[in-house]
This record gives sequence, structure tokens and C-alpha cells, in this order.
Amino acid sequence: MTSRKLGSQGLTVSPMGLGCMGMSEFYGARDDAESIATIHRAIELGVTFLDTADVYGPYLNEELVGRAVADRRDRVIIATKFGNVRTPDGGWRAPNGSPAHVRAACDASLKRLGVAHIDLYYQHRVDPTVPIEDTVGAMAELVKQGKVRYLGLSEAAPATIRRAHRVHPITALQTEYSLWARDCEAEILPTVRELGIGFVAYSPLGRGFLTGAIRDTKGLAEDDTRKKAPRFVTGNIERNLQIVERIEAIAREKRVTPAQLALAWVIAQGGDVVPIPGTKRRTYLEQNVAALDFRLSPGDLDRLNEAAPVGVTAGDRYADMSRVNL
Repeated sequence: MTSRKLGSQGLTVSPMGLGCMGMSEFYGARDDAESIATIHRAIELGVTFLDTADVYGPYLNEELVGRAVADRRDRVIIATKFGNVRTPDGGWRAPNGSPAHVRAACDASLKRLGVAHIDLYYQHRVDPTVPIEDTVGAMAELVKQGKVRYLGLSEAAPATIRRAHRVHPITALQTEYSLWARDCEAEILPTVRELGIGFVAYSPLGRGFLTGAIRDTKGLAEDDTRKKAPRFVTGNIERNLQIVERIEAIAREKRVTPAQLALAWVIAQGGDVVPIPGTKRRTYLEQNVAALDFRLSPGDLDRLNEAAPVGVTAGDRYADMSRVNL
């Protein structure tokens, strides 16, 4: 498998990563054995860029990833995040970007992962009450201490990215990007490209919707967060299915799955873009990886851009958009 440079500070990753969040929370029941087998299979296939966060689980996903890579640490790039804070019952508190929290969160993540250093450390969400200079300054100290190799931000606005980058080079920005989430193309992508920052596309399959497997939310587990997500609710999901149907039609012509077509589109957006589709099953992992072998022509890209133009998706990405793009 080839590799992609993520940012201009020297980090090289597989051209597709593996999002591990759903292995522990949000998308139905857990199966740790299958999840670990999926991580092992990913490494066998050359997918060595693993994405997690302290709050997934909450706090269980890092432990899972740590167990999976304990005997193969030198073969993976581990990315994790801090800044989102959970309550003991799994609820959500305001983001915390204070220097004290940065230090404590990093030490806790290192312990859960069972590693000596984190390869890529993101601020998961910007804390509007703490200057980004203070947060990134504390993150930079972690680099000096050898606890972290590279720094990243998630769901940050262009002005915030620029301010952060002046304090310490930012290697990667992680933001949702797919055929049904293209708002980052207007300002965020141009900003990170100007600064030499890599782009990590999370939810490149639209939380599974672009696979075509979800026609309604009736079959989803009761604790599946998509049941209440704006783009999946009645009134929006019917409109969004029209996007999927157009993608499915093109996929049939190309003899690939809708998921592979959607991933190929993200991969084709530039050599600085790395999608991290999430799955907890080896079958879907192998299907996703096969998208790396599929090339889209300029005409194919034009058709997909017409099938899913910017702004066509019905509903916000999150029920509460106040925590993104700050």
C-alpha cells in the first residue's frame, strides 16, 4: 500500500485510516473480539493509521486500541484526541482546553493506550473560553517532553487554525468530509492547504448512510445516536435518500459498492486528504480498503459532484452545531 504525507512536518500515514469510535459506542452493541480482529486485519492490509479519542466509550476505546496494538506498536500511527469531556453517566460537558486539562488528558490517554508516546494528538473541540494559544502552547510542551509527536485540531475554524499554527506547527485538521458533508470546501480546505496542514476526513461514508444500507432508522439499535441525528430524522432522511440513490446508480455502472464509490471520491480530493472510515467488522473493512484500487475519471468526479452538490443535504451535521468550527 502506498502512503500519504499528512502535513508538512514529516508525518506519513496510510492513504486510508481506520476510525475506531464505533467499536465502543454510538453505533450499537460492542464486540471487542471482532473489533480487535478488525484492527489486526487493517494492519495486515496496510491500514496503519488508527483514530480514537479519550471520550469514546467513554474512555474504553483507547483501552481497546491499546490492547489491539500492544504487540505491534511499531507498525501503527495512533491518533487520539482530548478536549471533549463526559460526565460519569456518559453525558457531555463543555469542552475543556485549559493547559492543566491538556496535560492531565494526555497522561491519561498514554496510560489507557499503554504507549510511550502518541503519534498525533488532536484538540477534539475548541474551547471558546480558553485562548487557542494557551491550549496549543500546552500541547507544544507535550511534544518537547516526547509524549506527543505531532499536533492536530478537529472542527476548528480558519482563524483558529491560523492562530494555533503560529504557536506550533499543526500537522492535521480533522473535520467531517464526504459527499453529503462538503461545507469544509469553502474556507477550511483552502486554509489548511495554504498552511501545509493535512486534512483527515472523518465520517467519509456519512455515518454509514452513503453505503445505501440505511433506508430508515427502524433497524438501528435503540442506543444508536443516528436515530436522533438531524440528517436521519423523518423529513430529512427521505430527501437525503435521493442523494444515495444517485450514488447507487453510478456505483452499479462502475460495478463497485456505493461505499467504495463514496470513499474513492474523498480519496480523489487530493493527496493531502486521508479518510478514516469507521467500522467494527472485518468484512466492511476489506470492502473499504478495496476503494483504494478504484480510480475515478474527471467525468466520474463531475457526475458525483452533480449528484451531491454542496448544500444539497437536508439537516445539520449535529443536533447542536455550536461546538464545531470555532
